[in-house]
Amino acid sequence: MERTPSPVSLAAALALPRTPGRSNEIFVDGDLEVRFAARPTDGPQVPHQKDEIYFVAAGTGRYRVMDQVTDVGPGDVLFCAAHVPHGFEAISADFSVWVLFYGPPKPPPVTPPAS
Repeated sequence: MERTPSPVSLAAALALPRTPGRSNEIFVDGDLEVRFAARPTDGPQVPHQKDEIYFVAAGTGRYRVMDQVTDVGPGDVLFCAAHVPHGFEAISADFSVWVLFYGPPKPPPVTPPAS
């Protein structure tokens, strides 16, 4: 990145135009992508090609990674490895997260052939 971007407040992120179930790009620098999602998809997401970290900005919900479900709220930090099924459930109306994708895209795990 050529310059340091200006800080983005939660209020400014919440004011960005929204597409249901999609996040907004805040900035990208090399292998780091910072995004913001207000009311992300409630339910499973398509697994991503990069590792992902969420910072819960507001609201409450449940975070599912495969079969493990955890209650989450403001200030919580969540991780999901590339290609792992995950998503949010039972999210409150004000639920929002900062999303960081980082590192190079990872190839999907190799599944051994059925015998």
